[in-house]
Amino acid sequence: MRTAPTILHLDMDAFFASAEQASKPSLRGKAVVVGGLGPRGVVATASYEARVFGVHSAMPMAQARRLAPNAAYLVPRFAFYRSISERVMGLLRTLSPLVEPLSLDEAFVDLEAGGAAWDAESARLAGTRLRADIRAVTGLTGSVGLAASKMLAKIGSERAKPDGLVLIEPGTERALLGPLAVRTLPGVGPATGDHLRRAGIHTVEEIAEAGEDELVRLLGKAHGHALYAMALAHDERPVVAEREAKSVSVEDTYDVDIHDRVRVALEVQRLADRCVGRLRGAGLSGRTIVLKVRRYDFSTLTRSETLRGPTDDPAVIREAAARLLDSVDTTGGVRLLGVGVSGLADYTQEDLFAQAAGAQAAGARAEGAAGRGPAEERPEEPAEQQPAPTERRWPAGHDVRHAEYGHGWVQGSGLGRVTVRFETPGSAPGRVRTFPLDDPDLEPAEPLPLVPAVPPAQLSSGPEPEPASLPKWWSGTAGGGATSRP
Repeated sequence: MRTAPTILHLDMDAFFASAEQASKPSLRGKAVVVGGLGPRGVVATASYEARVFGVHSAMPMAQARRLAPNAAYLVPRFAFYRSISERVMGLLRTLSPLVEPLSLDEAFVDLEAGGAAWDAESARLAGTRLRADIRAVTGLTGSVGLAASKMLAKIGSERAKPDGLVLIEPGTERALLGPLAVRTLPGVGPATGDHLRRAGIHTVEEIAEAGEDELVRLLGKAHGHALYAMALAHDERPVVAEREAKSVSVEDTYDVDIHDRVRVALEVQRLADRCVGRLRGAGLSGRTIVLKVRRYDFSTLTRSETLRGPTDDPAVIREAAARLLDSVDTTGGVRLLGVGVSGLADYTQEDLFAQAAGAQAAGARAEGAAGRGPAEERPEEPAEQQPAPTERRWPAGHDVRHAEYGHGWVQGSGLGRVTVRFETPGSAPGRVRTFPLDDPDLEPAEPLPLVPAVPPAQLSSGPEPEPASLPKWWSGTAGGGATSRP
């Protein structure tokens, strides 16, 4: 293991909720909960103001509403969070070529590999400058842990929350780990934790005292060896630069089980189109199409089909997804559907499946999946018998634009009406207005970027970030509306 605390772990503070507060002036300093808002929804992130009431991630949303009835409840905006994450990851890459993202809001950095740090003093300085630059560029805060290993750096960032920095000096690791709960160690989940508890082992120090042989007997050879080493603060795992994505997928969980086979088929087609959007957005294609179906009894089925070559053609992917749905019994209802593509590549193979014919077959197969018979066997429906257009949805927290009032976000909708607050990241808290759901002057909009507080050239952590990590709208002059963490 290293002799200097040159591994950094960054964890953004209440990331989704803090991003919403920064982009919505009226929510700053208030309780915000982000997650699924339906009966089966769960909390993705809660702001620190909401955590005061006991709300936390992975909690059922219904329970969160009981604990904090006056909080703002918002549907996630993942594209917005991803845009902020790209800017943060760009700052990390100015410190080192070895950046290992774990999620949108969390990453390890090998400071030694980039020459940003070589001892405790230089590591602390790099971490302090990073936190200042993140605040300047995004208006958000992150907590930093610095240590000689990944495990300890992550423990350090947890102890630093919110908006802090903890450096664990080499030689102090055993004293720090000893009194901590066994669940602190990587790889100790609920099942392993319960197994250790039944054996009378509750703390990391008790793991070390139990000895390697006893842990192997309790947990098996591989897990026992690894856990004993970590209890002794031995963690040789390197920081691994960002790996290429192995798959691209989308899925939806439905508030009410879907029983209508027509609706199931249409949802699969819609998910396939969304998956293609993500695939193309990443400049990728794939050759294996995967369908995921969770049925009414919580049983989950996956079906996959591998094509002759990679594609990002929506007709081909829709056709494959429809074929896979043909093999799944949805009797009794469906609670979740997902479509994914794996076997990724950065090119496509033309004329895959003789695509013109494939697209025609896809239409016929989708009709058959819906139980309506092959398309060529039934006459074309009159225009008045076509399905009615789907009613526009206005998810809480998502962006809209009104022809007269400008940019705003949805506070809520129901009973044929939608309520919108009109404000932007750099404005004062805005006014609220209510419209009919089908108001022609109201349209969904793209999120507005957060306003950085300083130009990139003035950032303190080193060279200017790569252009891709900076907002495309950056003009080189300081903005006036950035905020620190509420």
